Amino acid sequence: MNINIFTYQERLITGLILAAAAIFIVWLNWAFVTWMILGCIAGIALYEMVKILKIEEPVMIYIYAVAAWILAYFCSYPQMLVFGLLVLAISSMAFKNNIDYKSLFPLMYPLAPMLFVLSLPQDFGMRYLVWLVFIVCATDIAAFYAGKMIGSTPFSPVSPKKTWEGVYSGLVAGVIFGVIVGIIIDIDFLVALFISILVSAASIFGDLFESYLKRMAGVKDSGTILPGHGGMLDRADGYLFGAVIMVVLLSLFGTPVEISADTASTIKMIEDALKTLK
Repeated sequence: MNINIFTYQERLITGLILAAAAIFIVWLNWAFVTWMILGCIAGIALYEMVKILKIEEPVMIYIYAVAAWILAYFCSYPQMLVFGLLVLAISSMAFKNNIDYKSLFPLMYPLAPMLFVLSLPQDFGMRYLVWLVFIVCATDIAAFYAGKMIGSTPFSPVSPKKTWEGVYSGLVAGVIFGVIVGIIIDIDFLVALFISILVSAASIFGDLFESYLKRMAGVKDSGTILPGHGGMLDRADGYLFGAVIMVVLLSLFGTPVEISADTASTIKMIEDALKTLK
């Protein structure tokens, strides 16, 4: 099947604008700005999820999410905060004798994965966020256009439009770009290959999972904020799953965590104090 790229002009233009914004954020490399922008993305995605699930009283969800995001700026491994939130939320619901599991879901998705996304630039370094973007973006673009042009074998009943041809093309593109960027940022070839494969595959299933949620809710898109793409969740779904896998694998492979200047000075002060005691 042949397609004209201009058929998806709106989608392409939106994608280019988002790419330009991402390049600017990386060039600026300012932790506070990155935190703010990722926070806006998380907030919009959370709002869309609340709408998809038709949660009638979401005020506490937003309060928990804002509190978690503020705390995340000051701590390492911010993704761990979500477990504290769940304990707090469940305890509150148990006290009221009304545990609403549906209201807990937005804390697990998309908030928890967004905290993993934040962990990449905050704990590992901006280059790892760039790596994630290249892998997921290459996977998404190749899967979309290959699926439109040569796709014929349905991938999953959850999303009939997704095809195995698109999935294979997305994986190949994601791995190629992932390995190239991984080597550029000084990752061992085999490690870069392994991480790229799993992150690319995770991004595909992240997209599939969001499709499942929309299908259950009977909606086409999570929102309308991004012309040609739909909502923020429609654009971020692959990154949410991909970031979780990347952070876990980076931790397993012993990738050094970057330490802030304040933390470094505190550690040095403790070391000096220990030397004095000796």
